[in-house]
Amino acid sequence: MSPAVVGVDVGGTKTRIQLADASNGEILADLTVPSTGWQTASLPRAAAWLSERLHPLLQQGPQARKIQARNIKARNIKARNLDVRHVVVGAHGCETPGQFERLAQELVRVLATPVTVVNDAELLVPAAGLAGGIGVISGTGAIAVGRHRDTGEYLSAGGWGWVLGDEGSGSALVRDAARAVLARADEGAPGDGLDVALLRAFGVTGLPELAAAMSWNGGVETWGVHAPVVFAAAEAGSATADAVITAGGRSLARLVSCLAGRGADLGAVVVAGGVIANQPRLMRAFEEELSSLLPAVTATLLQAPPVLGAVELARRGLG
Repeated sequence: MSPAVVGVDVGGTKTRIQLADASNGEILADLTVPSTGWQTASLPRAAAWLSERLHPLLQQGPQARKIQARNIKARNIKARNLDVRHVVVGAHGCETPGQFERLAQELVRVLATPVTVVNDAELLVPAAGLAGGIGVISGTGAIAVGRHRDTGEYLSAGGWGWVLGDEGSGSALVRDAARAVLARADEGAPGDGLDVALLRAFGVTGLPELAAAMSWNGGVETWGVHAPVVFAAAEAGSATADAVITAGGRSLARLVSCLAGRGADLGAVVVAGGVIANQPRLMRAFEEELSSLLPAVTATLLQAPPVLGAVELARRGLG
């Protein structure tokens, strides 16, 4: 049987799964599904959620044909007679080595296959083809992760969620934009376009209604989608929006600096996430602050899908 590996990237909005030939990394099947229902409050339920989506790739015969019938990219995986020997999961919401280990144990129990679990930000550096460094995600949330340069200990900064942190993420940018607009109103200062942009985005007519909508009509899952209006307001000349974006980029850079101070491997800094990847203004603010804090370090915006990092880690795990 041909050895194979599976890489999984569980993000805040979508999950991507790839089956690959272990010997050469050839992608044999590629599946993308919504992350609806994903949670890490109950690791047994998280394992069950993942297993439902992984079984079609781990089992051959009729299951393989189902994959092809759904027009998911697959290269005759039934004919390969594959033996999946390692699964690596980059899991959004898994934040500690203890959680990694417990979720891996749950998955081994239901999949009967060796499994390694890491935080999804740990996929960025191997996805870029690099051996070590820091991964930074700015998407629905924001986090920086790495490994200690001497001990290999897992290190993270940020990722505290939209209520307490996640500065530089889509949800936090919208939150901080609203705070800035409300603060200007408290001071009696006129709006500069960001206020109008937020009112339109949330479909309300005034600032009290905006505050009510953001407080009671959902949370991070509704805020993040409005991040583009903050960038659009900055492009249209809003100094308030520009200041919010600059502060977000600086906060992301400070996460990297925190990890550097704790001994993280600085071989590379790889950045990804739906917000920073699509908003050059945020990337510039991040790079400028990073250059100020760590002049010898440069950041790379990931061009490959992060799931390739899970595939690479799975292949490395086979030795």
